[in-house]
Amino acid sequence: MYKVFDIHTHTYPEAISEKAVVNLGNFYNFVPQGKGTYAHLESQAEANGVKGYLLFSVATNAHQVEKVNTSIASLAELSRSHGFLTVGFAGMHQDFPDMEGEMERSFEMGLRGVKIHPDIQEVNIDDPRMLKLYEIVEGRCPVYFHIGDDRPQYRFSEAWRLRKVLDMFPKLEVVAAHLGGYKAWEDAIEHLAGHERVWYDTSSALWAMTPEYADYVVGKLGTEHVMFGTDYPVMNTPEEMERLFKLTLTEQQREDILFNNAVRFLHLEEAAKELGL
Repeated sequence: MYKVFDIHTHTYPEAISEKAVVNLGNFYNFVPQGKGTYAHLESQAEANGVKGYLLFSVATNAHQVEKVNTSIASLAELSRSHGFLTVGFAGMHQDFPDMEGEMERSFEMGLRGVKIHPDIQEVNIDDPRMLKLYEIVEGRCPVYFHIGDDRPQYRFSEAWRLRKVLDMFPKLEVVAAHLGGYKAWEDAIEHLAGHERVWYDTSSALWAMTPEYADYVVGKLGTEHVMFGTDYPVMNTPEEMERLFKLTLTEQQREDILFNNAVRFLHLEEAAKELGL
């Protein structure tokens, strides 16, 4: 069985998970497959070889930031106590008044990066309010971006905006989720392919393209920087692994995408060894 690290998961407290999943589906006009709780996510792990997760959530307004980050830090600690190689990323909102203070608090809680969803937050990646965040975290931790949308009203997360930010911040490391752009993959290839500080995940991409086109996109972006992700609760683990196995990959490339690249990206080599991975 392959070792798997799911690099893109959203989980919510039990009390709000059902509502959160419904709202997510309404935003994207699809039906998420998962329940949205960490317990349900973990229930899929053993049968699918999952050894770890990256957990995060989106702060849809400034008032949610601290609560989101405390919750994610707690969930990541719980997951690690269950034997998983799990990391949490903070959420941040463009109108939060003390970004530096909250990022320091997040680091102290063990969070190791920050997640931004420009379309849901309705903020351009290159908005001046976001530049302060990049200044704070540049060289310290990566920023994980939702990238891309094919709907004309959502132009906040276009790949060219991310490339502009990368040019402005030469030490900033990022993930461009959804193979560089949800339903905007040609933009990702044009603006991001080959950039050494950009990583990608397979979440909310493989189900929206043919295996042949996925081969083309992954080939252009580079398998060494592509990581497996489900975008849970959008998709469950088995279905997304099945889609990945339809790609034309070598055994080494498959192992790297499923596990090794995420360990390298998150600098978890020593932690993986301690867990016998």
